[in-house]
Amino acid sequence: MRSQLYNIDTALLTSHCVVRRFRENEGVAFRKLIEENKDYLSDHFPILVAEVGADDATTEQFVRERIAAWLLQQDYAFGIWHNESTDLIGYVHLFEINWEVPVAEISYFIDQRHMKQGLMTEVLARVLRFGFRQLELEKIYLKTLSDNFASQRLARRVGFSREGDLRNEFRKPGGMIADLVRFGFSRETYGE
Repeated sequence: MRSQLYNIDTALLTSHCVVRRFRENEGVAFRKLIEENKDYLSDHFPILVAEVGADDATTEQFVRERIAAWLLQQDYAFGIWHNESTDLIGYVHLFEINWEVPVAEISYFIDQRHMKQGLMTEVLARVLRFGFRQLELEKIYLKTLSDNFASQRLARRVGFSREGDLRNEFRKPGGMIADLVRFGFSRETYGE
């Protein structure tokens, strides 16, 4: 364990959102977010949908596992709460952390009703700052479906560069094999 990470921020503020570590008993809110976006998420995040489960107890277990993983410095899962409504509207996850480099993968989604409002841009920029400044990561990367143009635009908007295509890397729930696109952002190109 890295002792310098014991006192990192657990809540990050943006203009419109609070991006923070989950707390106990927030499984119901997270399950509601997943259920309301299930059609979209099933295609892009089938593993997450399966892990969250179909009942409150399974979702609460998932949330508590994310809290434990945070405390053990294995991964960092954030819920995104809207400032005005205080509703849970999204999820950001730094995971697959290799502390030897250090490098991490990031994934994210926002409720469909809050898309195209610039919220995810400000949230992702803030989480990148957290990753580079507080976790002292050298690189953060993401993988997105080759037809997820909105996610690719967002990645470029906050500073990621396309690194390459991963052919036949992802199986959609319907069985179709799809390509992924990998984007990376290194500390040396991070300007803040």
